[in-house]
Amino acid sequence: MFVLRPLLLLLLPLCPGPGPGPGSEAKVTRSCAETRQVLGARGYSLNLIPPALISGEHLRVCPQEYTCCSSETEQRLIRETEATFRSLVEDSGSFLVHTLAARHRKFDEFFLEMLSIAQHSLTQLFSHSYGRLYAQHALIFNGLFSRLRDFYGESGEGLDDTLADFWAQLLERVFPLLHPQYSFPPDYLLCLSRLASSTDGSLQPFGDSPRRLRLQITRTLVAARAFVQGLETGRNVVSEALKVPVSEGCSQALMRLIGCPLCRGVPSLMPCQGFCLNVVRGCLSSRGLEPDWGNYLDGLLILADKLQGPFSFELAAESIGVKISEGLMYLQENSAKVSAQVFQECGPPHPVPARNRRAPPYLPPVVGGSLAEQVNNPELKVDTSGPDVPTRRRRLQLRAATARMKAAALGHDLDGQDADEDASGSGGGQQYADDWMAGAVAPPARPPRPPYPPRRDGSGGKGGGGSARYNQGRSRSGGASIGFHTQTILILSVSSLALLGPR
Repeated sequence: MFVLRPLLLLLLPLCPGPGPGPGSEAKVTRSCAETRQVLGARGYSLNLIPPALISGEHLRVCPQEYTCCSSETEQRLIRETEATFRSLVEDSGSFLVHTLAARHRKFDEFFLEMLSIAQHSLTQLFSHSYGRLYAQHALIFNGLFSRLRDFYGESGEGLDDTLADFWAQLLERVFPLLHPQYSFPPDYLLCLSRLASSTDGSLQPFGDSPRRLRLQITRTLVAARAFVQGLETGRNVVSEALKVPVSEGCSQALMRLIGCPLCRGVPSLMPCQGFCLNVVRGCLSSRGLEPDWGNYLDGLLILADKLQGPFSFELAAESIGVKISEGLMYLQENSAKVSAQVFQECGPPHPVPARNRRAPPYLPPVVGGSLAEQVNNPELKVDTSGPDVPTRRRRLQLRAATARMKAAALGHDLDGQDADEDASGSGGGQQYADDWMAGAVAPPARPPRPPYPPRRDGSGGKGGGGSARYNQGRSRSGGASIGFHTQTILILSVSSLALLGPR
């Protein structure tokens, strides 16, 4: 693409058609009246413009034939045609300049905003996770983002050095926190930093997080900086290219194109289109930027596509805090192995004297889960008199369900047995009830059910003897069934009351 290609058509409004054919000029009446009218409207003194054609031997650029221009008028027209040409060129290219400048400004604002959002997100994440510990060392993280901005603005050092310094400073602050019982003088910390930054990678205190962060941040920041620099370069190049120097040959050609029809007394006669193109191309030929301009545009498009995809700074900015957090977690989880390597290479550290040792905060004790242990709960006051009634009821339901499941495991069904079929004697039932409550033996095969309550009907009358089935069972067992069931009910009732506890 030729950056000044639109400028080739700047003067086409002066000659919109294919131009006059041969002999067309002979059909036009030459007169200074129209010339005086046009130049007078431009501010020319009519005293300098003759009312009729005069000899043109004094002309330097226009044909030396009969003319309406004096020498002074011709020189003024030459200067005006140059200014008109420059103005047309600058007006046509200003849109491209403004477009590149606007894109540069928008991208720059977007990038810096994303960087600020990433810094704010990291502050929130680490403040929530580490609290006061992060606040004490926040300068390290703020310094990282400051240096990233400097790199983007072309005033900072390389990204590799920036990230390496950050991880080294972070290690110097975090490693002593893992060993508060030791003292780490500056020489020891220097050894620690050198060991962590060694090229052999023998010590990786933060795991693979530094490498992954460096790859993602480097490619994104490098692409973003190259893109914004490219927009700025394009704007500057176009701005400079629009400052067209008019050579003597270009000036004379522009005068023949624009000014000479006025001097010849035919200002309404438009030059042909080919004449316009040849003049403009000749004047701009030394300002052409091809093929470099086309390659420049291709590079911008390719990089813009990358920044919207794999090199997206939005994704990279969001991952800064995540990668740093992953590195810190790796150091905590592998502190024993990392410390052993450091102590082997840098020597064992000196213990902190007991009088100077700062005791770490020790937290309130964690009490057990039982109700009795809640007396010592440091967080709240718990009523230890016993569980409430709904809880006791639920526990009783659990115990009953447990008994049914244990009986079912032995092949017994506690719910599907008839009370009358197991009333053959009180001894077995009494042993079942006592042993079950005491937890000594497993339930018998067919435990009795509570007696049916007396059914009131018309045959018994008020306070009658109950149902026939109930009376029949009583008569057969001689009262043993009633005694057995009554005793069972009492045992279960006492058990229920014991579970419910005192009120």
